[in-house]
Amino acid sequence: MLLKDKNIIIAGGTSGIGLAAVNYFIEQGANVVSIGKSGDENLPHANTQLQWLFGDLRKEETIQQAIKICIDHYKTIDGLLHVAGGSGRTFGDGPLHELTEEGWEKTFQLNATSNMLTNKAIINVMMHQHHAGSIVNISSVLASHPSPHYFTTHAYAAAKAAIIGLSKSTAAYYADKNIRINVISPGLVDTQMSSRAKSNNAIMQFIQTKQPLDGGRISHPNDIVGMAAFLLSDQARFITGQEILIDGGWSISDGQF
Repeated sequence: MLLKDKNIIIAGGTSGIGLAAVNYFIEQGANVVSIGKSGDENLPHANTQLQWLFGDLRKEETIQQAIKICIDHYKTIDGLLHVAGGSGRTFGDGPLHELTEEGWEKTFQLNATSNMLTNKAIINVMMHQHHAGSIVNISSVLASHPSPHYFTTHAYAAAKAAIIGLSKSTAAYYADKNIRINVISPGLVDTQMSSRAKSNNAIMQFIQTKQPLDGGRISHPNDIVGMAAFLLSDQARFITGQEILIDGGWSISDGQF
């Protein structure tokens, strides 16, 4: 099993990519502490391999509580998958000429600030453990490959680009501590966040040519979590500071309107 006996914290693990990662990581032998905003009756029950924490990842105490749970139950922390984030449209994110200050600040808090807080806390633990560790951060294809006709949220793109910059610069700094930090940037994924796109026939027709792999489709969380597990595993022990796009061809395709 790819993650046998690895102790991993998943930030944003109650839905979408994060919840798919919870299930897959456990199948691969990991012990998981999953953090999310709220409980749901459809979530798997806590057991010897899985602990839940519900809280706001924009607050530093949330990740500190998760670290305590992980160490209390599993003694060490081997990895972090940070998925938590989301759209800032409801706060006022959009094209720059319409972008509100609240939209900018809240979108950054939700995406970039939460990422910084979890990474900082986990790195502090890993440095004191004196053994190898791995962090995988989830960004977005929009950070480097915009698609302005249907996907124009400039604060979101900037916040996701900040995650890439933070990950690469910290990967360089902590490499000699054997702490690896990598990024996965998905295209459009079938999650709650993509409900606007999924309900728009024109966008879905566009996605058929913008993400042309496998018949042209929106991606599934399971398309992402295998790579996350690999990067958190010992199989990737010599990989750090990389951004891997899992986008169905988005970044190399024009897309047809």
